[in-house]
Amino acid sequence: MPHLTPLPSTWTLSMIAGAHDAPAHLENRAISATVPGCVHTDLMAAGELEDPYLDDNEERQHWIGRSVWHYSTTVTAETDGAERIDLVAEGLDTVASVSVNDVEVGTSRNMHRSSRFDVRDAWRPGSDNTVAVRFDSVWEEADRVAELVGGHRGGPYGMPYNMVRKMACNFGWDWGPTLVTAGIWKPIHVHAWSNARLESVRPVVTVDGADGVVEIRTDIERAGVNAPTELLLRVRVGRHEAVTVVSPGCDGADVTVHIPEVQRWYPRGYGEQPLYDCTVSLETSDGTIVDSWNRRLGFREVEVDTSIDNEGRTRFTFIVNGLPVFARGVNWIPDDCFPTRVTPARYRDRLQQAIDANVDLIRVWGGGLYESDTFYDLCNELGLLVWQDFLFACAAYPEEEPFRSEVEAEAREVVTRLMPHPSLVLWNGNNENNWGLFQWELDIPLGDLSWGEKLYSELLPAVVAEVDPTRTYWVSSPWSGSEDLPPNDPNHGNIHVWDVWNGRDYTAYREYTPPFVSEFGWQAPPNWSTLRRAVSDSPLTPESPGVAHHQKAKGGNGNLMRGLAFHFPEPNSTEDWHHLTQINQARALTVGIEHWRAQWPRTAGTIVWQLNDCWPVASWAVVDGDGKRKPAWFALRRAYADRLVSIQPAASGLEIALVNQSAEDWNVELAQRSIGFDGHLGKEESDSVTVPSRSVHRMPVRVALTDSRSEVIVAEADGYRALWFAEEDTALHYEPNPLSSSFTRVEDGYEVVLTARSLARDVVLHADRIDPNAVVDDAAFTMLAGETRILRVQTAEVWEATTLCSPGVLATVNDSVTRARSEASDLVAVRG
Repeated sequence: MPHLTPLPSTWTLSMIAGAHDAPAHLENRAISATVPGCVHTDLMAAGELEDPYLDDNEERQHWIGRSVWHYSTTVTAETDGAERIDLVAEGLDTVASVSVNDVEVGTSRNMHRSSRFDVRDAWRPGSDNTVAVRFDSVWEEADRVAELVGGHRGGPYGMPYNMVRKMACNFGWDWGPTLVTAGIWKPIHVHAWSNARLESVRPVVTVDGADGVVEIRTDIERAGVNAPTELLLRVRVGRHEAVTVVSPGCDGADVTVHIPEVQRWYPRGYGEQPLYDCTVSLETSDGTIVDSWNRRLGFREVEVDTSIDNEGRTRFTFIVNGLPVFARGVNWIPDDCFPTRVTPARYRDRLQQAIDANVDLIRVWGGGLYESDTFYDLCNELGLLVWQDFLFACAAYPEEEPFRSEVEAEAREVVTRLMPHPSLVLWNGNNENNWGLFQWELDIPLGDLSWGEKLYSELLPAVVAEVDPTRTYWVSSPWSGSEDLPPNDPNHGNIHVWDVWNGRDYTAYREYTPPFVSEFGWQAPPNWSTLRRAVSDSPLTPESPGVAHHQKAKGGNGNLMRGLAFHFPEPNSTEDWHHLTQINQARALTVGIEHWRAQWPRTAGTIVWQLNDCWPVASWAVVDGDGKRKPAWFALRRAYADRLVSIQPAASGLEIALVNQSAEDWNVELAQRSIGFDGHLGKEESDSVTVPSRSVHRMPVRVALTDSRSEVIVAEADGYRALWFAEEDTALHYEPNPLSSSFTRVEDGYEVVLTARSLARDVVLHADRIDPNAVVDDAAFTMLAGETRILRVQTAEVWEATTLCSPGVLATVNDSVTRARSEASDLVAVRG
């Protein structure tokens, strides 16, 4: 058997050539380092770098990405006369030169793929060996590549991320800081082996009627020292096995295993997620295993229906095991700027937050990373469909050498690595590059330079077709399905809806009925405790320096205020601004999702931008940079529920849409009524309705308001409720202080009892303003007069009688609006 010897986790780090603004005292100074890790985390651990997530510390660390760094360690590896000794680095970030005992053994220029170096000639068996990795400036590498490919290409941020194969958002984004990392960010080990090894294993998994078929395709590398020998390739899937002979000198073999009566894998909500153990072993004729490979596979049939419908529109519908799926999705970005801090437990927490919000699809966005196997394993287990972007985003990319070869090698490796996962359902060529070329003004004119078209239309689809032939490849997001149409054509394929956030009210989502929406969203600040941990401004205001620094979108805070102005008077405190901007995000997602779900099957999915954040920032995320759920998360949970009631404007008037995405028919009594904010009941209607499984039923609203400023239309079925307000908040006659409250201590916190004296709109108990670690079980809901609601709060803090009266803790739109009105009236009186 081969020997795998992990290199020690403790290394020595030194800066061997600092940028012009690098601290002089760090030059050639030895610092303890941790591998996997990066320079930033090592410097922080050594007390040489302030946390760049706090205040404006980010601005004082840009020298790190422009300096040259050196990692070294010593290892004694068991080799036992192995024919080959390889040093295997699973991830080097990014421009790396590797040496063993002062002999350079190879280089790497791609963060997104592994490197294997033959170190036989440099290795000292049975002795200490020094392994060192030098990381040069990625900025200089970008300039070097630009010279080779005709010049730099443009993008939206003036950063050269598109010239190097590195996590693009390291260079900053409209939600992320500029933290250009360097380091050994994945495990590194010594692999001593003889005879042969499995260079790659590619399981092509299909379903034939009730049976499963696994075709294992392998590449085999021979040690090349002794004469070639005959080998056996053995594949076992569950209890079923197949074997083939690998002839001497042969560098590959295929084996097919048939598994009768397989249980199919389904996304959550559509069935179970059975997984089958698969073992591939390479053996000598006497049964000695020289190499092996183990994964868990799932059997399912997946296609993306991109046919033309009877209106001439290009569909975009996921079909799993013959079932069309309305995809309830979220976009995923790297969960930390320093990926080694994302542990398996953190992956599980974040993906469980998606599951708990009724999400069934995760899109891994193209400006980040191909995530760890842990991420995809969890998606397999949890029943989350995965849409995987190749890592190209929002820029023009070169197509020439040496860039093209790096892209091809990267694509072959990642497709091979991820194809065993049944959760993976789509390969997508890039994020917004085709649309950007069509519509945006790049910061560097493109002229006659290549922009990446041959990567997305030729190279990547060819790799997918060869390596992973059962999955769909899609050119870009957004993409209309044809080069003859605009990439973001609202009637074809998948679209991104960003004109709304960038300049219009979120009610404009209702103007779109596309086949699929793969990006849309609305910003809000992080939760109060997250904001206060990251920003020490005193006083804290929407315009204070730290808050402004943690808003990376161009015009972002202006957009937040513009979005408020469509609905609310100007808030008169930071607490009200914080509450109302978070509520606006929750409302925006609700309006978009409810509208598009009501269009099923004309619209077949939505992917919210975005699930998570990589640091504490104002952004489109529903889970903030400290992993805390914003009010919008709770709105998402309601909007993505299997069953949904919404009220939609239509040409003939208001309609009620009953969405049933569950597996059973929904037989329900639907009540619709008009109710005053004070609780008085107007007209009421009731209907018995059957909504078949996986369908939508629409019917007219038959009640009307007699006073549009103090009444609301309510549609309710089986505990699912929709509200329709005919006026904006600025015109509504809200009662101030609409809630009475009390709380009782329970084992892990408190039960908070809320009773509405009048309609209480968009209630949020911001318990983290009392205890940063407090967790509340619901938020962003509206209560009708006379209703009682119990919230459960997990907290270790002891509350005082006045706790809920603290500024901004128990918040409603009623109070924010009436306070703003009162201040405006006082100002008018003073001026008068």
